[in-house]
Amino acid sequence: MNKVVHNAEEVISDLVDGMTVMFGGFGLCGIPENMITAILKKGTKNLTCISNNAGVDGFGLGLLLENKQIKKMIASYVGENAEFERQLLAGELEVELLPQGTLAERIRAGGAGIPAFFTPAGVGTEVAEGKEIREFEGKMYLMEKWLRADFSFVKAWKGDTMGNLIYKGTARNFNPMMATAGKITIAEVEHLVPAGELDPNLIHTQGVYVNYIFEGKNYEKRIEQRTISKK
Repeated sequence: MNKVVHNAEEVISDLVDGMTVMFGGFGLCGIPENMITAILKKGTKNLTCISNNAGVDGFGLGLLLENKQIKKMIASYVGENAEFERQLLAGELEVELLPQGTLAERIRAGGAGIPAFFTPAGVGTEVAEGKEIREFEGKMYLMEKWLRADFSFVKAWKGDTMGNLIYKGTARNFNPMMATAGKITIAEVEHLVPAGELDPNLIHTQGVYVNYIFEGKNYEKRIEQRTISKK
């Protein structure tokens, strides 16, 4: 089955206002830049976005925030975005902040079909408000529910026409698990190759999880905090 489409615009016609979407990547590394740009142009609003972070001002999910297309963010790190802070304090944006491991596991659980699990992370903090708490072997744990989405947008280094994906470096954070947790998963890749060209032992996401794939372009790959050594 050939899952190749020409570009991001070709596959977001079914993305409508009010949907829940996942965006892969870690910080600005491995984010689906082409998909974000296409959604920005489409103007879809009231989105619930699940992502490690909210991008930065003027880039990544920061673009959708500035255009008021995001209704709610479910994330674990948001410290690089001034517009996010402004919308949060002004009551313009719903936010659910989670420990990073909890966010990752809730997404993984969604992809694995596990509706809930117990974790000690967050017990005794605001994270635990409204959640069930149980004791196991003398220690308190709170129940966290799976996360799933209408669409998962992921970005890989290399993929084939069957949707098999290989991520590179830090981009392997969140992208693989998000690919399993969306009703529709769309992958953009830097290099698209014919089926059979990838080493099966190196594949991180199997094509069975990917509905559409395309070769992206014009990647900026920005760095959030550029640090250089002193002379």
